[in-house]
Amino acid sequence: MSKKVRKHVFVSGRVQGVGFRASTRNKAQGLNINGWVKNLYDGRVEAVIEGEPEAVKQMVSFFKKGPRMANVTDYEINDETPKGNLTTFSVKY
Repeated sequence: MSKKVRKHVFVSGRVQGVGFRASTRNKAQGLNINGWVKNLYDGRVEAVIEGEPEAVKQMVSFFKKGPRMANVTDYEINDETPKGNLTTFSVKY
């Protein structure tokens, strides 16, 4: 069993109103990643993801470009200590 990793992500650009959260949820569920994603009032998207290292790596690549209609101009990806308290992937409102 490999060790899980956790990332806290902030994505900037045209990332709201383009299906970013729904696309993130679908991608995360396909990769068996737990966590959440939400829009921030300043126009960014924030997410916390936790899962197997290779799956999280693929998820980070997704955040760097986003779904088709998005235009990611910047991102911040921080390592966190896995807590194991996330059991699903959800969109927060």
